[in-house]
Amino acid sequence: MALALFDLDNTLIAGDSDHSWGEFLISQNLVDSADYKTKNDAFFAAYEAGELDIFAYHEFSLSPLIGKSQEMMKSLHNKFIKEAIMPLMLPLAAQLIQKHRLAGDRLLIITATNRFIAEPIVKLLKIEEFLATDLEIVNSVFTGKIIGTPTYQNGKVERLKHWLRENNESMKGSYFYSDSINDLPLLLEVDHPVAVDPDIHLRKIAREKNWGMITLRH
Repeated sequence: MALALFDLDNTLIAGDSDHSWGEFLISQNLVDSADYKTKNDAFFAAYEAGELDIFAYHEFSLSPLIGKSQEMMKSLHNKFIKEAIMPLMLPLAAQLIQKHRLAGDRLLIITATNRFIAEPIVKLLKIEEFLATDLEIVNSVFTGKIIGTPTYQNGKVERLKHWLRENNESMKGSYFYSDSINDLPLLLEVDHPVAVDPDIHLRKIAREKNWGMITLRH
């Protein structure tokens, strides 16, 4: 039995759920289309380059949630999952998850995406435990702020180490599957790092270090 860690976006699903949420808000005419799209795309490009300011991004991406109750957002979120996320589901990802489940491994998704967006996707993937960027909620209303350490870059390592202590788990025999150079800090921590349809930066490092490399897209 080992710990099997998975990134979410562009690893277990064929796209980025954060960026897709922005596109979805535009399609529903809930934000100023031209301005929001320009900023959403710019943040995504910064993420792909490993240069994202995670706090600035979440301030931007959470702004449409400010003042809205979780109940008000539920129907909108359900529509988002059906229209934007379901087409991104990958049969080979489900097979990989099942392989680790049958091996008796403990499954954990760790994603920089905020909990509001990530939680329903994690449920679709039938994984019970996950770490995500946590949102501040006051009186059942989103404030637009994040709380604690974002699960991004070194923050993933920090949050995971806290989780390991809380759950009396170790990294012995651990796996981590990711597509992104942003996850290099955590990939360096596990016994079995695996690059999944990696970006150009991670592909180069994975080859240099002779890491496992797989695709879940075919």
